[in-house]
Amino acid sequence: MDRINQYREIVKQLLLSYAEIGSPDPDVETQMLFDTERDHYQLMNVGWKNQRRIYGCFLHIDIKDGKVWLQHNGTEDEVAEELIHLGIPKQDIVIGFHSPFKRQFTDYAVN
Repeated sequence: MDRINQYREIVKQLLLSYAEIGSPDPDVETQMLFDTERDHYQLMNVGWKNQRRIYGCFLHIDIKDGKVWLQHNGTEDEVAEELIHLGIPKQDIVIGFHSPFKRQFTDYAVN
C-alpha cells in the first residue's frame, strides 16, 4: 500500500473510532464525511438539544501534498499525537489551525 493510501486508512480509522463514541445526546447524531477523491475527512454533530439547533464540525482532517493536515480539532484529545501512534510521522502532519508563523516552532510540518 502506498503512503497516501496508508494515510487515508489511518485517518478513516481514527475518525471511525471517534464516531463510535458518538454524542451523549440521543437527539444529536455524529456524522462521518469522507471525500476520498479530494481527501477531506470530517466528523460533524447534527441535531437538536433543548430546542436549540446543533450543527458543526468537531474534527476535520485533509490530506494535501502528501501530508496530513489537522484543520480543526474540537475534541479535548491530542489528535496529532494519536495520528503519530497510528503510524504517521510528525514530519508529515501539519497543524493547520495554527498560523504558518506558529507552525515553525512545533515539531510538526510547517506545510
